[in-house]
Amino acid sequence: MESVDPTIDLLYRSLDLIGVVLNGIIGGTIARQRNFDIIGFIFLALFSATAGGMIRDMLISDGPAYAISDPLYLILACVGALIAFLTDLKGRAWEIFKVHGDAVILGAWSVTGCTKALAYGMPWIACIFMGVLTAVGGGMVRDVASGQIPSVFGGNPLYAVPAIFASAAMVVFAEAGFIGLGMMIAPILGTGLAIMAYWFEWVLPRGINYAPVNYTAAQMASAVKRAEKRGFKLGSNRRAVEKSDPNESKASRAGRNLRHLKPGDSPANSSGKAARRSANKASEDEN
Repeated sequence: MESVDPTIDLLYRSLDLIGVVLNGIIGGTIARQRNFDIIGFIFLALFSATAGGMIRDMLISDGPAYAISDPLYLILACVGALIAFLTDLKGRAWEIFKVHGDAVILGAWSVTGCTKALAYGMPWIACIFMGVLTAVGGGMVRDVASGQIPSVFGGNPLYAVPAIFASAAMVVFAEAGFIGLGMMIAPILGTGLAIMAYWFEWVLPRGINYAPVNYTAAQMASAVKRAEKRGFKLGSNRRAVEKSDPNESKASRAGRNLRHLKPGDSPANSSGKAARRSANKASEDEN
């Protein structure tokens, strides 16, 4: 992989550390909602801020996880926990700040995880997975530790999808040989999608209400039933006409029916009338 401009490295380092503090605070606010003590605050902050990157480094087998080898990460996560413990963060202003700040970090962490996998020569699908894992893995571990279903599993505005989008964009730029440009554009794409998903309430279809294969099968069965009913009615009418005069050919019956048509009558109505006339004539002959 080509070397990256030091300015871009510094920008990502700054966003990384800011993200650790912010996610530490977010973990602490969830600990407050669950009525945890200070230990619970610290653990949820650590999980939220560092777990995604630690799992990524473990899967890549890159030696000790970066969040462990650099003590600044653990310290900043604990600072975030302390801020959340001492301050009851709530209200619309905090919600807006949290969502937009987290969206920025989501885009940056997605690209960080993806570029690290690219540096180790991993296939493109693994690089995208590492980017997504870095961005959302910490939140998933935090939610499980607090006894909740991970929020990325559905019912919330798109979160994992923007991470996938940013990671995929980074892979495309890397394959084209524009690593530095990709590191600038890809996180913006992921961040923008996450923010739009929040404001426009974009969510993915949930499994219990979404089964297009079943819908298609039901529609097919309904169409078959309707076709069977139409075929049965047509067959009944044809048999009635044939019983009226078995020796009469189909062509002569059709011509006779057309000759007896009145203005406004349809061929279907005419065949029914012809059948009734033939039946009445047969009963008169018997009498």
